[in-house]
Amino acid sequence: MDKVSIIGSGNVGVSAAFYLAEKGVANIMLIDIAEGKAKGSALDLAEASPLRGYDISIDGSSDFKDIKGSKVVVIAAGKVRKPNTLRLELLDDNVKVVDSIIEQIKKYAPKSIIIVLSEPVTALTYYAWKKSGFDRLKVMGMAGKLDTTRVCEYTAEELGVTPVEVSAIVLGGHHKFMVIPPDFVRVCGIPVTELLPKTKIKKIISDAREAGTTVLSLLKSQTSMYSPGAAIAETVEAIVTDSKAIMCVPTCLEGEYDYKATCLGVPVQLGKNGIEKIIELELSLQIKEELQTSADVIKKTIESLGI
Repeated sequence: MDKVSIIGSGNVGVSAAFYLAEKGVANIMLIDIAEGKAKGSALDLAEASPLRGYDISIDGSSDFKDIKGSKVVVIAAGKVRKPNTLRLELLDDNVKVVDSIIEQIKKYAPKSIIIVLSEPVTALTYYAWKKSGFDRLKVMGMAGKLDTTRVCEYTAEELGVTPVEVSAIVLGGHHKFMVIPPDFVRVCGIPVTELLPKTKIKKIISDAREAGTTVLSLLKSQTSMYSPGAAIAETVEAIVTDSKAIMCVPTCLEGEYDYKATCLGVPVQLGKNGIEKIIELELSLQIKEELQTSADVIKKTIESLGI
């Protein structure tokens, strides 16, 4: 069975481990530099296995050498937002965290696929690619799946349908300029534009863009953990099971959508090799303009990293 390492055993990292354990598709190694933190969380999860029925290995460590042999390494470490702060404000601190982790991945898991969660995720995904020297299709971010599921939930609430009947696509960055094309939000294949008036669709898009901030403002002392944890698990599962699932992920682009030397959330097909296909959609002029705005924000952030 494949091994998946999750670096950072905070709320999101442990939630991801739990959802992944429930799927039973990979052995799990939690890593945290705080002595005992990852080991304790792993033990807690393992002790639930007789009740939840997952038959996998779950372990924790403070030593990076224990990521050796990982098929996937998830970077879920670093500072998180506090109320009234922006994701971009985490850049200076989290680039140092990601930098140190990349060196450990290169040393102990050089053949792994990297999934970045640390904020600002899109810029740090690009940074991780450049610093690792990995194939760009083996380095991706985790944001598009999270943003997509939020769009689906808000759409389902508005229509009174089950969320599993709703699908969506989210492009660009994981910020207030994320691009949510209404024509690609569908319920049982029916475009939401045929089911709801423009005013309600605009509200769904606005709510989805601000979803993380809304949760943070309510919880105050912590950010979202269940939804991003579930999104990580879905992304990892697609890779380790070679399912060829199509989902939106921050992807390092070299010509796709006419963008180079940047990272944007776009739909891709995932499999055992990581990103196996980047899907280029036909976009309307309005959506292209929105995507350009989103890309400009990310480009400026990447340029500030000096890479």
